[in-house]
Amino acid sequence: MKNEFDKYEKEILESFKAGEWQEIENMPEEIEKHKEYAAETFKKNKRVNIRLSERDINLLKIRAMEEGIPYQTLIASILHKYVSGKFESQ
Repeated sequence: MKNEFDKYEKEILESFKAGEWQEIENMPEEIEKHKEYAAETFKKNKRVNIRLSERDINLLKIRAMEEGIPYQTLIASILHKYVSGKFESQ
């Protein structure tokens, strides 16, 4: 298998080779801190009630079945991607 890199991976490799990367002090503490950030990001501790049309709910349920996930999870995923700037409309 040929070791091919995409454009982004090549940029990272060149940056590393150019000495642009710095070692992080206290790496174990930094890892733990970021694990906590990640856990807080994905904690689902708030409830939201919204009203949607029956047609939209049915379409969401169909898409969720295609993805193999519950429709509420699909809605939460769509909202998360939108607010984090990662939502891409097809």
